[in-house]
Amino acid sequence: MIDLPGMTPPLKRSVTIEGHRTSVSLEEAFWQELGRIATDRDETRATLIARIDRARPPEVGLATAIRLFVLADLRRG
Repeated sequence: MIDLPGMTPPLKRSVTIEGHRTSVSLEEAFWQELGRIATDRDETRATLIARIDRARPPEVGLATAIRLFVLADLRRG
């Protein structure tokens, strides 16, 4: 048997990136980790999302970029 974490469907939340409102759908575990990372960096979740958005290649969606950012942060642990 495989041990899976608690699972939720993606939750859509509105964020403002450089003055523009957008929605991002992420599973609760990713929202929580993103919040932890932002707190550790003394910035808001919205500010961190904006930085991820600016750094991502145009062919990669924002939700994917956030998930990969969170994964990379956890791997750096």
